[in-house]
Amino acid sequence: MTALLELEGLSRQFIKKLDSVEKFAKLLGANVSESCVNAVDGASFVIERGEVVGLVGESGCGKSTLGRMVAGLLPVSGGKIRYDGVDVTDAASVEARNARLRIQMIFQDPMSSLNPRMKVEEIIGEAAIYHGLTSKAEMPSYVAGLMAKVGLDPAFANRFPHQFSGGQRQRIGIARALAVQPDFLICDESIAALDVSIQAQVINLFQDLRRELDLTYLFISHDLGVIEYIADRVVVMYLGRVVEIAPTDALFDGPKHPYTKALLDQVPKLDAGRQTYRIIKGEIPSPLNPPPGCHFHPRCPMAGPRCRTQAPRLQHTGSRAVACHLEDGGTE
Repeated sequence: MTALLELEGLSRQFIKKLDSVEKFAKLLGANVSESCVNAVDGASFVIERGEVVGLVGESGCGKSTLGRMVAGLLPVSGGKIRYDGVDVTDAASVEARNARLRIQMIFQDPMSSLNPRMKVEEIIGEAAIYHGLTSKAEMPSYVAGLMAKVGLDPAFANRFPHQFSGGQRQRIGIARALAVQPDFLICDESIAALDVSIQAQVINLFQDLRRELDLTYLFISHDLGVIEYIADRVVVMYLGRVVEIAPTDALFDGPKHPYTKALLDQVPKLDAGRQTYRIIKGEIPSPLNPPPGCHFHPRCPMAGPRCRTQAPRLQHTGSRAVACHLEDGGTE
């Protein structure tokens, strides 16, 4: 396998500018200033061709923001995105735009991501016509093939999104993404809004499409059980930073970072017997004012003086990478 996607020091900042009242207060001498959130803070990792990489972490850790930057839906504040060797960070060149087209995203809520005024045939076929992958005359047969591929009856092509169930709408979203013949799919909590039984069907569909179309996935989810089932490797994020990367089996059998261990302790296990449920200590710090050093140190039972002042670097050892002072000379 060769690296299909490379992220190098990827960052995204959101700046809240002062409103008129705050500007007036500042003129009067009030101590107010613009606020900055580092939603993604120097993320670096690669995804090999044909892999499924799971991206996990608590809500607000920057998973979806990272996915949207890779998909080209959000601009990058810093760092680089390379796809199949092409720098697509700004997508200014024709080569970069063509590479971007091969990356598609499937969203969490299919109802809000589908135009309610368009028929399914138009939703799926619109982009394919625009990019010259089919003609208007051939669009019905092109869409019918895609609908059949994702398990939908092509006879329903003239219906509107509200006439479908949640699982069917998600299949429409998948067909729309496949319409431009991508190599890489970003699945952003794409089964979270579905019933459990429908989740299993959609996961199996993703697996079938992976084998049939040789797809690569970045699978963003808070459900570690799903990630354990579908992913080849796992990337763990906390407050905008990547804290651990490992093959799925190795991560679930022996997590290295204290945050990863805390996350896995929350996953129910059938063979664990009676357990006392323990939540992760403390609350996620405000991204407007993250703690210095290691962001996780206020909640970490193993934190030391070094953790409070020095941010750990992501250290690579073989197929694993960990950003923790416990793996880098100790916390003292």
